[in-house]
Amino acid sequence: STGSSGINAEYGGIKCTGNRILASDNQESIHFVKYKAGENSLVAFADDTFPRWVTQATMLDYYTAAVGDKFGNLAVLRLPQDSKDNVEDDPTGNKAIWDRGLLNGASQKLDMINMFHIGESVTYLELATLIPGGNEARVYTTLSGTIGMFVPFTSREDIDFFQHLEMHMRNEAPPLCGRDHLSYRSSYIPVKATIDGDLCEQYNSLDPSKRKAIADELDRSPSEVSKKLEDMRTTYAF
Repeated sequence: STGSSGINAEYGGIKCTGNRILASDNQESIHFVKYKAGENSLVAFADDTFPRWVTQATMLDYYTAAVGDKFGNLAVLRLPQDSKDNVEDDPTGNKAIWDRGLLNGASQKLDMINMFHIGESVTYLELATLIPGGNEARVYTTLSGTIGMFVPFTSREDIDFFQHLEMHMRNEAPPLCGRDHLSYRSSYIPVKATIDGDLCEQYNSLDPSKRKAIADELDRSPSEVSKKLEDMRTTYAF
């Protein structure tokens, strides 16, 4: 339905943080909407450039949202650094309604920070802590019963390590059916800024000779690589 926000969509979910609203639908991804209490109106000031059939969406912070869709994609979208919700520049909200930007949508567009194809429809997505004293991570469930999580890297060293480990694992542990791993994780949109933890975890199931070869490439011993994988997992989950 089309309301005072100027959105023509079928809403599937609404999340709120302060007077900022995250509205998701089954056609046009998500919209960041500002509620103006004085005028009792809604103004959509930012949206996504990619159409998504959103099944779950949640706010990670005031500027960032995580989105899961029907076709098994998980993405993190963030407002640009110079974005405004037009409260000061547009007191009535009329400018935001009529000032249409790219693709006849909102005047500001969200930046895609992360993108990953998990292959199953997302049924739940939330920011949560799974162990006492642990760090927060994005926990998701799927229609097939999978429970998974996305965890943030906290150092450049960890990013470099897991990027190189993933690169070697793509060569040493290809999918059984012969499909290219990178093309699968990019089935709808190219994978972005995300490491495949499931693939990296297969390191411990490789032949000792392959584990040793990969560890040498990473300038570590096989036991150090296994310990690194275990530390990453136990910090957030189990």
